[in-house]
Amino acid sequence: MKIPVKKLHPSAKLPEIKTSGSAGYDLYSCLDSVWELPVGEVKLVPTGLSFAIPDGYHFEIRPRSGFSTKHNLLIPNSPGTIDSDYRGELLVPILNLGKSAYHLESGVRIAQLLLRKTWLMDWETVEELPETERGAGGFGSTGR
Repeated sequence: MKIPVKKLHPSAKLPEIKTSGSAGYDLYSCLDSVWELPVGEVKLVPTGLSFAIPDGYHFEIRPRSGFSTKHNLLIPNSPGTIDSDYRGELLVPILNLGKSAYHLESGVRIAQLLLRKTWLMDWETVEELPETERGAGGFGSTGR
């Protein structure tokens, strides 16, 4: 499947996979200068790219395990969702949970991008739901 992508900045890098078994495409930061990511703050990091995601699909944005764990930088709404009708720049929110500011350069692999099928549903209001063994047991109820 070909996904139309527009480069909004000359140094923007297209998403890429590093190995044939990779599920996610790496997304790169696209910055004009080094950014400081202060501790405890979220910054929207530009990728320099916008996309035409086909109808019936969406993108999921997830942390890259190495980048996230090595630097304590998380994507706070992970997985993030990019809807098929969005045509603006793909921005990745990064939250610094480290002990000091992180200095982010352009061209760093900051997140993973996955294409997902969007399933639309119809809702049916009912008086009762079918019974299950678990029932209404909530958080931790199956681990006792």
